Amino acid sequence: MLQNYFKVAVRSLLKNKLFSFINIFGLALGMSCSLLIWLWVQDEISYNRFYPDLSRIYFIRSGYDWKGQTGAGDATPGPWQEAIQKQVPEVAAITKLTWNRDLLIKAGEKSTKESGIYATSDFFKVFNTPFITGSAANAIAQPTSIAISRKLAEKYFGSGKAVGQTVKVDNKTNFVVSAVFEDIPMNSSERFDWIINFKVQEQDWMKWWGNSTFKTYALLTPGANAAHPEKVMRQVIKKSAPPELLSFPLLQSLQDVYLYSDYEGLKATGGRIEYVRVFSIVAIFILLIACVNFMNLATARSVKRAKEVGVRKVVGAERKYLAMQFLGESLIVSILACLLALVFVIAVLPYFNEVVQKQITLTFSDPSLWLSLTALLLLTGLVAGSYPALYMSALQPIRILKGRLTFNNKGAYLRKGLVVFQFVLSIFLITGMLVIGRQMNYIQTKRLGLDKENVLYIPIEGILTEKLEVARQEIINSPFVVAATSTGDIPTNITGNSGDLDWTGRDKDLDNTVHATYVGYDFAKTMNIEMVDGRDFSKDFAADTANYIINEAAAKMMKMKDPVGKQVKFWMGKGTIVGVMKDFHLSTFHQAIKPVVLVNYKGLNTEHLMIRAQPGKTKEALAHIEKVTKSLNPEYPFSYHFLDENYEKMYRSEMVVNTLIKWFGMLAIVISCLGLLGLAAFTAEQRTKEIGIRKVMGANVANVVALLSKDFVKLVLLAILLSTPLTWYATSHWLKSFVYRIDLSWEIFAIAGGIAIAIALFTVSFQSIKAAIVNPVKSLKAE
Repeated sequence: MLQNYFKVAVRSLLKNKLFSFINIFGLALGMSCSLLIWLWVQDEISYNRFYPDLSRIYFIRSGYDWKGQTGAGDATPGPWQEAIQKQVPEVAAITKLTWNRDLLIKAGEKSTKESGIYATSDFFKVFNTPFITGSAANAIAQPTSIAISRKLAEKYFGSGKAVGQTVKVDNKTNFVVSAVFEDIPMNSSERFDWIINFKVQEQDWMKWWGNSTFKTYALLTPGANAAHPEKVMRQVIKKSAPPELLSFPLLQSLQDVYLYSDYEGLKATGGRIEYVRVFSIVAIFILLIACVNFMNLATARSVKRAKEVGVRKVVGAERKYLAMQFLGESLIVSILACLLALVFVIAVLPYFNEVVQKQITLTFSDPSLWLSLTALLLLTGLVAGSYPALYMSALQPIRILKGRLTFNNKGAYLRKGLVVFQFVLSIFLITGMLVIGRQMNYIQTKRLGLDKENVLYIPIEGILTEKLEVARQEIINSPFVVAATSTGDIPTNITGNSGDLDWTGRDKDLDNTVHATYVGYDFAKTMNIEMVDGRDFSKDFAADTANYIINEAAAKMMKMKDPVGKQVKFWMGKGTIVGVMKDFHLSTFHQAIKPVVLVNYKGLNTEHLMIRAQPGKTKEALAHIEKVTKSLNPEYPFSYHFLDENYEKMYRSEMVVNTLIKWFGMLAIVISCLGLLGLAAFTAEQRTKEIGIRKVMGANVANVVALLSKDFVKLVLLAILLSTPLTWYATSHWLKSFVYRIDLSWEIFAIAGGIAIAIALFTVSFQSIKAAIVNPVKSLKAE
């Protein structure tokens, strides 16, 4: 029996080639989109899951609670690690580490820049990393030791023994390779290829309680509940830190660090997890649209198979076996669609990886992949085939064989409801495309308070650290360069903050946390930041090494009407405010502009040389900069980055979402159009005689097209009405994550609705015109 059903199903598919192709192609598109999103979601939720002690590892954030205003940051003060290590017994190990640094690594004749970190000696106790040679205990125990990854060991020493070899770091200090660890997986929050003991680069300012600059992680003892050690940590810090500092430890499980990076107050509320949820919903939406498309196309073809069902029932076929036959056909279509979807995924995966900045692969040996494909196949086959199977198997043989098949209003309402459902989802995606696209355009075009165009930067390394002013003077001594300055942070991403700012008359209960960085001369000129009052740092004023520049937000926080000339106490001790800048965005649009203090320190503790080139002369400026740096710093390869590129990297997640929503939205529209085409064909076939009579009575092609199109326009209008509240809620919720954002106006929803109507009319008109030009003699010949 099953073999017979299979033969009938195959014959039916081959008999109706166009119908079968549209069904298989539509389902394959839906499946491939869902499979790509599933692979991306799997990669997102896999971050840090490979650590054996994952449940015991916690990221220590810096929380604050000042007069009911709460928040949390990534960076913590240096002294926290030592205080917690000595006084919190439930902490088995704790480590602090720097952000990643790209330093020159030299071994023999080979030298390239590699990314790594400085960390305290318990790092590998917290992060249980597999070692090829050496051990966690001795990896960075000595200040003269360096641990490197398998990749670096093979790169510099080939098949030879790496341990015991000497490498030169930053062209300054020799380190002995003490251990080789396995390459850190891509899905890790902390990735590095070398690691050195923290004390090697430790300076006095790193021991200041008010300077939050480092990451801190702790490994709790087995069975410890995070709430208790967190409470003890807060007591320890409150007792150990100066009383004016208001920050306290806040523990977050390592398994949540990547997905839940956004905080509202003292609780993690979102981050990457929001995009995981959004795209999971999009995957379900697209798959449902594809399944509805299958249902509508199957229903549209039901007239052709009605007599087959009638004959089968007359000769004794039971309803359940007929239902099984149609479900079997649906599963065959799903299997073929699944195979085609795999081909699609394999073909587009390299481009998809490029867009999402990942290295996702289809691992056919992974059991979870086959389980997911099986579930996807069964779900699609059963959902898509359920309605046609139940509907066709319920047809009455007497009514079928007596004359032409007609359908009651109940079936019509269901089919129309499915079309409305499709377009509700499609309009949701269209609106998402428009909103995200406009917000991205707003981010790229809004004035930041500084000018990121024509600005590039090079790393301050090697001999440039000592000859920075010489290099700067030689670089600006060119007609292709406008200005240059040194900075500790990229100006569009100043992450360092401090609570050390003090001034006469400060309210001791006032939160004095500011963002701060070291800068060189001509900072405002280089970044094209307007000075509200006072001046920029200048080599003409020797005392500037003890002076400060603030922004408008800092002046407002300090309640100073005329700050220039007034004394404050900060990193360099007592100094004078020599300038007030207009506020500029020092981070993403997700965050409000914060108080800023700039410190001039003769290039020390600055990492980047920012250079503004003459508009249209970037190529010539680069050639000049390369010549200067190679003459002063020949041991280092010339490298540079553009500020606008760095700015775009800050919004990489949003850019990825923007691209994916566009592609998945367009695919959802294509699939929806296939379903609408099916329903239009079905409607035209049901109204063949009516169309013939109308044409005999004088109706022209335009009249018939309007007749068949208006019902579908009504369905799309209903979909617009139903989708608008849903899309408004979803898009407004997403926009709320930006402090600076576009207005969500009615125009966006009108455009989305107009696009949906235009697509529907275009799709339906194709089938309507085809029905309208049929000779009425053929339509009415049975009469």
